[in-house]
Amino acid sequence: MAQLQQLSRSAYDRLAAEHHDLTTRGRIELSEIIQRAREMGDLSENGDYQAAKDQQGHMEGRIRQLESIIENAEIIEGGEAGVVSVGSIVTIVYEGDDDDMAERYLLDSVEQRGDGVEVVSPKSPLGEALVGARTGDVVSYTAPTGAELRVTLKNVEVA
Repeated sequence: MAQLQQLSRSAYDRLAAEHHDLTTRGRIELSEIIQRAREMGDLSENGDYQAAKDQQGHMEGRIRQLESIIENAEIIEGGEAGVVSVGSIVTIVYEGDDDDMAERYLLDSVEQRGDGVEVVSPKSPLGEALVGARTGDVVSYTAPTGAELRVTLKNVEVA
């Protein structure tokens, strides 16, 4: 059984649009490229044909990946104001750092692109610690290195 993916509405919509684009326009364009390469002659020594077939394999792999994510998606709508949920942009400061060293993250699927902010998965140690926290809370989590880290949640925005 595939793992449930928590996605914000914007991440889900972007992935669904990418899937639609690849299964329509992408497949048609690549089919035309392969056909043109076939017309060049001997396929065993045809670099254009081999490159197009490789590109097709990568595209089909991405399509299957997107289908799995979309089929197993749980869309998390924005929650209460000031409370971290999937799709929130958070500003945090690590314990011992000054406020001017604050870091901003988008808490969402790693498939989501954060405009100018890094993406943190809600299933990561930091992400799990932040979900449900409120502005001003201090949360702690265990980093992959085993270190116990504490952060203060300075701000929560809706992405």
